[in-house]
Amino acid sequence: MLKYIDHQKMGRGKHGWLDSHFHFSFAEYHNLANMHFGVLRVLNDDIVQPSKGFDTHPHADMEIVSYVVEGQLTHKDSMGNANTLTRGQSQYMSAGTGVFHSEYNNQQDKELRFIQIWIIPDKKGYQPNYGDYAFKIEDRYNKWLPIATSFNNKATAAPIKIHQDVNIYATILSNNKRLNFHVDKKRQAYLVCLEGEADINNIHLSTRDALEIVAEDIVVSTKLGAHILVIEMKIL
Repeated sequence: MLKYIDHQKMGRGKHGWLDSHFHFSFAEYHNLANMHFGVLRVLNDDIVQPSKGFDTHPHADMEIVSYVVEGQLTHKDSMGNANTLTRGQSQYMSAGTGVFHSEYNNQQDKELRFIQIWIIPDKKGYQPNYGDYAFKIEDRYNKWLPIATSFNNKATAAPIKIHQDVNIYATILSNNKRLNFHVDKKRQAYLVCLEGEADINNIHLSTRDALEIVAEDIVVSTKLGAHILVIEMKIL
């Protein structure tokens, strides 16, 4: 089963310094009929203006993965971690029993665009943890690059580990390329076209559109190139 999600009908948050597309109910976009997709609770597509960002704030009992689409993301947290990530790089924070952090665009003249992914953990009360990985952008050209996976998944070699049965992949397809993605009968996936345009099983996606995939294999094809993110998980 496939369900097309038009980005023009998504929730929005516009605050001058921040422009967000909310894939699920979040902040000022409140929709009880669109609270989550499986254990995927939040997927926000955020554009942050230069020298702006999210001031220090708390989180608890959530697995949070950030994926930089464009610009620079600077992270600081109460565990003493501080780092700046660029295009195609990712960070992970297991909020667990509680952590404070900030996320900023410290560039003076360029916007930051990044994807916030919040995943409900398999249990509460984990020790807070942080990690990041400087993926090479070319490592996802015309193939699926594993970004994150469960601690229990020994078959998929992803450097970021999360406390849930979820796998995150990214690809950048060149012109006139095709790529298969397998979704088992007991699993589902949420696909986002981050940049460009793509056809998935004859469904056309433009930039920021999404697709819910339940127990169905897909073929991603593009004429002019596309940047794709997939969050694959068990069906609840």
